[in-house]
Amino acid sequence: MRMRTNFEAYFDDFDCINVFMSKNFYNGNSSIFHLKDTHDRIIPLTIRYRSELYNGYVHYDLSLNASSIQMGEEYTIYDEHCRTAIVKYGHIVKTVKFNDTYTYRGKDLGLHYTPTCSTFKLWSPTAYSILLFLNHDGNEEVYSMKRNAKGLYEVSVHKNCLSDPYYFLVRVNGSWRKIVDPYTSFSGPNSKYSVVMDMSLLDLPEKVKMPPLHNNCDAIVYETSIRDMTSMPDIGVSYPKKFQGFTQENETTKEKCTGFSYLRSLGITHVQLMPVFDFGSVDEVYPNIFYNWGYDPVQFRCLEGSYDINPIDATSRVKAFAQLVANCHKAGIRVNLDLVFNHVYDKETFSLENLVPNYYFLMNREGAFSNGSFCGNDYDSQAPMAREYLVETCRRIVEWFDVDGFRFDLMGILDINVMNEIASVCKKIKPDFMIYGEGWNMPSFVSEDLRATQKNQHKMPHIGHFSDSFRNVVRGSDGQLTQKGFSSGDTSMIYSMMDRMSASGNTYDSPEKVINYVECHDNHTLWDKNQICCSDENKEIRKKRQVLATAMVLLSQGVPFIHSGQEFCRTKQGLGNSYNRSDNYNKIDYDRRNLFQDVVDQTKALIQIRKDHPCFRLSTVEKTRENTRFQTIEDDVLIYECNDKEDSCISFFNPTGKTYHYVVSDDVQILFDNGNDNKNVTREITIAPYAVVVGEYQ
Repeated sequence: MRMRTNFEAYFDDFDCINVFMSKNFYNGNSSIFHLKDTHDRIIPLTIRYRSELYNGYVHYDLSLNASSIQMGEEYTIYDEHCRTAIVKYGHIVKTVKFNDTYTYRGKDLGLHYTPTCSTFKLWSPTAYSILLFLNHDGNEEVYSMKRNAKGLYEVSVHKNCLSDPYYFLVRVNGSWRKIVDPYTSFSGPNSKYSVVMDMSLLDLPEKVKMPPLHNNCDAIVYETSIRDMTSMPDIGVSYPKKFQGFTQENETTKEKCTGFSYLRSLGITHVQLMPVFDFGSVDEVYPNIFYNWGYDPVQFRCLEGSYDINPIDATSRVKAFAQLVANCHKAGIRVNLDLVFNHVYDKETFSLENLVPNYYFLMNREGAFSNGSFCGNDYDSQAPMAREYLVETCRRIVEWFDVDGFRFDLMGILDINVMNEIASVCKKIKPDFMIYGEGWNMPSFVSEDLRATQKNQHKMPHIGHFSDSFRNVVRGSDGQLTQKGFSSGDTSMIYSMMDRMSASGNTYDSPEKVINYVECHDNHTLWDKNQICCSDENKEIRKKRQVLATAMVLLSQGVPFIHSGQEFCRTKQGLGNSYNRSDNYNKIDYDRRNLFQDVVDQTKALIQIRKDHPCFRLSTVEKTRENTRFQTIEDDVLIYECNDKEDSCISFFNPTGKTYHYVVSDDVQILFDNGNDNKNVTREITIAPYAVVVGEYQ
């Protein structure tokens, strides 16, 4: 943000300085300006034009008369009254010349450790000076880093620094800023310092080889939180809310079917974990004071300390998370991670921002920052070093932790090129790696043709998108809680449902890109919404509507996505956004699960049907167009037929309070009928009120 002080100046190009002077001093007037560097050399400036702004400031556009500035030098600007200001590096870091001159192609940024020498490297073309502070054997040692070509700062410490805490002080834009190492994965509690460590020294579990996932449509994704899954008391978990407790099983968890024992029982193929990397809204040492989902990143490469039993030990969270992934794989469950790359918790303290101010965030020439994320800052994934940072971060996560997929929060803030590059890198490591995200068209500074949005899905061949249109047709608008969807009784949506259930072939060029869902961590749970839009109906009817909506997710073409607790009518007590509202609102409530066990059992049955029948998992638009058919009964009941070679099924979805009958030409074995009105094998099918019926042709 500019124009906060009386006298400000910015390098916005290599030959341009923009000055802003408040009218409170000399009416903002100055007829001359010049620069002085740290060696007391004078550089004259020319006023190209002057303009008075509406907010009480005067703007001067200045050009440099002398040779080009030296990047990283600290310059002071003087006006005719001998008032001074440090000239800050502004839009200059967004220029083509800056990228051509200073982009560093090396792969060695960060720390390289050996028992006899630790070398630290940072990229910071705009820095005047960088100091390394290393705590070795209880003594704080200070090392001045040497500036090399491309703005690379480097220092080697010739001793065994293993496990030593360290941080940096960066002198940039006239002030010193303390930062942690943005390239490491080893952090002290609450991001106060980094720790010297080498991943190869850790005794991580062996990777568990999983059978190949033939296509994304074979996935059944279940979203949950490390904390929520085990935060309920007395469920048999020794380490609640922690990485160590997430996959813990014992006689109690098995008897009560809680925690990981419960997760395993569902039959899902992928667990999608809400953010597990360092976020700023929970105290890692006292994690029970605050609750937060974690969509406020501080360090992209360090795991969240509040999820570990020992946040002081920088290696503990790394080992615990690696073990969590291995345990999931042993249980046949793949692990997808929710990555938040679109913004950061606090731009002013973010390490990369303090190394090269403005470079890593979307900013225009006037110094205004993009706010499509509505968090005050949007990450600039198009800047070469910023793009490389994201790609390398993803590569490390996959290689080190053996995860199976990424979900990108507010993916529309990022650009299509970085998403395609991430997909290429990850799929080279794991060919069946899943990548998908929120492809909403956010109002950022990225041009619309480059945004990683649903509109541009055809430009991203391996990137999936959450289908908000599927959600809205099935459950109704999130913005208007009284508005119904098809599953809650609006039968006018029946023809829209046909397109959505066939993987929205008019919108997406592959069913593998379509993430079908009716509930996620955001907005009201389906149960809470239906309590409002179906308030005149009793609980038993709303339970049937819950199953109806979940069945449409699980049986539609595309990739099904279930929010944890959806299968037992999860409530957040009417809250639409519980991101910081305590465990009481967010916990997975196993007592409630027991009360809605019938809904759980029906969800499990539907999951198994999808896994058993490939006709629900067609992987191309051509197949969905050729092998899915729809009819209606009186425009009230949706009839959905699909086939894959010899596998052929027919499904009925009745959101009304009436009973319907339908006769088929061949025998059908009933696979699912929560109306309980049909024989095991029949041609005369009864569809009870609010019921789902699924049959397999014989």
